[in-house]
Amino acid sequence: MEDNNNVIKGLPDNAYKELQPGEEFIPVMAPDKIYPEVNFRSVSLGLLMAVIFSAAAAYLGLKIGQVFEAAIPIAIIAVGLSALTKRKNALGENVIIQSIGASSGVIVAGAIFTLPALYILDLEAHFYQVFLSSLLGGFLGILFIIPFRKYFVAEMHGKFPFPEATATTEVLVSGEKGGSQAKVLLFSGLIGGIYDFIIATFGWWAEEFSTRVLPYGEVLADKAKIVFKLNVGAAILGLGYIIGLKYAVIITAGSFVGWFVIIPLIAHAAAMFGGDAALAGATPEIIFNSYVRMIGIGGIAMAGVIGIIRSSKVIQTAIKLAVKETFSKHANSDNNLRTRRDLPMSIIVGGILLTAVLIFIFFQFGVVQNLGHALIALVIVMVISFLFTTVAANAIAIVGTNPVSGMTLMTLIITSLVMAAAGLSGTSGMVAALIIGGVVCTALAMAGGFITDLKIGYWLGSSPYKQQGWKFLGTVVSAATVGGVIIILNQTYGFKGEGALVAPQANAMAAVIEPMMTGGSAPWLLYGAGAFLSLILTMLGVPALAFALGMFIPIGLNTPLLVGGIIAHYVATRSKEETINTRRREKGTLIASGFIAGGALMGVISAIMKFGGLNLEAAHWMESNGAQYVGILMFSLLCVYLYRSSIKE
Repeated sequence: MEDNNNVIKGLPDNAYKELQPGEEFIPVMAPDKIYPEVNFRSVSLGLLMAVIFSAAAAYLGLKIGQVFEAAIPIAIIAVGLSALTKRKNALGENVIIQSIGASSGVIVAGAIFTLPALYILDLEAHFYQVFLSSLLGGFLGILFIIPFRKYFVAEMHGKFPFPEATATTEVLVSGEKGGSQAKVLLFSGLIGGIYDFIIATFGWWAEEFSTRVLPYGEVLADKAKIVFKLNVGAAILGLGYIIGLKYAVIITAGSFVGWFVIIPLIAHAAAMFGGDAALAGATPEIIFNSYVRMIGIGGIAMAGVIGIIRSSKVIQTAIKLAVKETFSKHANSDNNLRTRRDLPMSIIVGGILLTAVLIFIFFQFGVVQNLGHALIALVIVMVISFLFTTVAANAIAIVGTNPVSGMTLMTLIITSLVMAAAGLSGTSGMVAALIIGGVVCTALAMAGGFITDLKIGYWLGSSPYKQQGWKFLGTVVSAATVGGVIIILNQTYGFKGEGALVAPQANAMAAVIEPMMTGGSAPWLLYGAGAFLSLILTMLGVPALAFALGMFIPIGLNTPLLVGGIIAHYVATRSKEETINTRRREKGTLIASGFIAGGALMGVISAIMKFGGLNLEAAHWMESNGAQYVGILMFSLLCVYLYRSSIKE
């Protein structure tokens, strides 16, 4: 029976803080009350969002290489629709809408990072291959992350910033609560949205500032191979504020080591010791893509292995719990409370086994047509997906970015080596490796994305088992949409030649896999260097995953995180009274969430406009030095607004 007198309040004071011994977190929706969650409205709207955002995210991701997370814009739409229809107690429904719809972004990332490489390599890709690799990978990601939900969302409460989950939660709770919080979020969302919309649609100022525009900046870039870049977008600044100074410093330090130490050293060594003349004359960007990113991939892989070893107790506990709950007739006492109940472990284990059987059938009859090769492919998918699930969740929890393309690249290399050793190489080997990579990539993207949904549900008081059950339906719809969109985009634009879609990650996958399947090799020395760097950082007590992420992600996307982190630090430390600092920090979090939400939503609208052929960019001006100067000025004004508005509280 529904309690319609439940009054929704804001997030508790201890929502973002580590809990003291004996302290308990009580979510927004009381655990002992029943709220509307799953009904025709929430499921149908969630599925509609999954279709729309799968199409939009696939196009944008293949065009520029960045897949926006759909959770925030979907949350805004859900809140807007419930306000428009004056629907009461819609918070639980809105969480379900967001959770089902957010399947789109993660399924898209899994598919477009790998499968377009089939077209790039002039190989045939059928709809059923794209659909099934996305579907089965998505199912695996959901099933593998559920046993770790309690650890990541409850036991680690306050220890991880969960930037994207924070922004989405603020949108949902402010929309339901209304009042001054909703006004702050709406106003900052408008500012961030209009700001990012102007960049993406009109190009009135450049999206990225580079020191190349400064006096002697071009000379410094050409001769010393030193260049500094800063993305001036509102959404990334907001992300930096929520991540906070600690992790922002570590991520940016990884970038600075790559761009200001490794790149100049490589170029200098090539020039000094009569090495590769082309390398000595290469731009810092080329050296970054060819060398530093490879070191970053090695670092991410080793950080992942270290993370797996460190979380081995968590993995063991999850497995023991799975065995105990599957074969015990007595329900876990923890499952009595609505907000703590997951899907029964018997369903999770049965689902994993059924998905494994379906993956084997898919590989045997739809990819390799060889029993031995299909079994090897299944083992690779299951082992890598399971082990790197915790790595994906960790990355999302810390920085809001899942290094899924780096982990997938490592999967492709391992797959290529194993498959080639098993006698499968050439074109059939490339097809098999890429589809295996597609399944793993989707599983890891889903694991990272779904832990965000579960954290939102934890803060707001949703029923986890309902989120988990309906996530499967969102995955089916998203996988079908993505399969169709990729084939349509290939027929419309193509992935090769003049006017083709950029698909940067898929091109990188194709570049790595082709030589390996035709007798070439991978850059093992660079991967090894990254691996040792992660080991050294771990010995020094520095979070290796955050540092390696900094080396892998372009510097322009990391530096605004540092700016946001510095502003967050100043906002939270200016007063001598801790209560004032807390209130200021929370208001800043609300404004930063607005920046992320507005930027994400308007990015989708801009992408749809371009997809419809409406291009309003001032292309010539965007490429000028003046556009970059205007960009840094607008970014400075945005920073001042974020700081001053937060400090007023």
